[in-house]
Amino acid sequence: MSERKTANDFHPETMRLFDRYVHGDISRRDFLLGAAKFTVAGVTALSVLEALTPNYALGQQVKPDDNSITTSFVEFPSPQGNGTVRGYLVKPAKATGPLPVVLVVHENRGLNPHIEDVARRFALAGFIALAPDALFTLGGYPGDEDKARELFGKLDQTKTRQDFVQSVAYLQKLQGGNGKVGVVGFCYGGGIANFLATELPTLAAAVPFYGRQGELSKVTQIKAPLLIHYAGNDERVNAGTQAYDDALKAAGKNAQSFVYPDTQHGFHNDTTPRYDKAAAELAWQRTVAFFNQHLKA
Repeated sequence: MSERKTANDFHPETMRLFDRYVHGDISRRDFLLGAAKFTVAGVTALSVLEALTPNYALGQQVKPDDNSITTSFVEFPSPQGNGTVRGYLVKPAKATGPLPVVLVVHENRGLNPHIEDVARRFALAGFIALAPDALFTLGGYPGDEDKARELFGKLDQTKTRQDFVQSVAYLQKLQGGNGKVGVVGFCYGGGIANFLATELPTLAAAVPFYGRQGELSKVTQIKAPLLIHYAGNDERVNAGTQAYDDALKAAGKNAQSFVYPDTQHGFHNDTTPRYDKAAAELAWQRTVAFFNQHLKA
């Protein structure tokens, strides 16, 4: 097996171009043209893109048929959203008593195999986890990253946000849950975690990973404690970091931010070279401890 690549194997400008590409700021063609300027002899821009594309088998930590968990897909109504939410529900198989509950919100590509795996990891840690698919209304995650991003751009975000609001309400009443719901989100999902914190006074905890900050005008409405993870090399998201931190502090909110030095946006996603093992493991440990503190009865 070839050695796993890391962000250090790519030119820094290539990583910036890739971040712009995956967030829809430039086209695939523009990425390839730009990346070609930073390739070494014998390496094509297309091979660079392929190397940066997620390899879901590489990052799977918990098999879907692991006998210590149970998995299913559930659907429930979302009248203010897209009509129906479909999500991947994972529970510890042998845990007893009401359990803490975590809503897992994906990146801008829908419910892909990586996010399903993250939900399973939470179940192994003793939580009930639900990972909805925002693309369900458009047919669901299509199995192709480019197609998924294209579909994502067609979503009505006002309705989609309400789908996540309804997901919290669903989990607060879920049989076997203790009524305390936390949300963790990555990239787009990090922005949703910040959004839900400003909108839902009954949310018990929120953990955004490198997500767009909440509206500063609504920071005073936040009731949930926040644990915020940022990548060190993430100019796009970090442009709003200081203002958000200052607003949270001024409002006296229970919020703590961590910046992981020399990491890329997406450092927790272990299916791509942007993954940083040390930072991801530390952020995960902090997240699980934070949810244990705030979600357990």
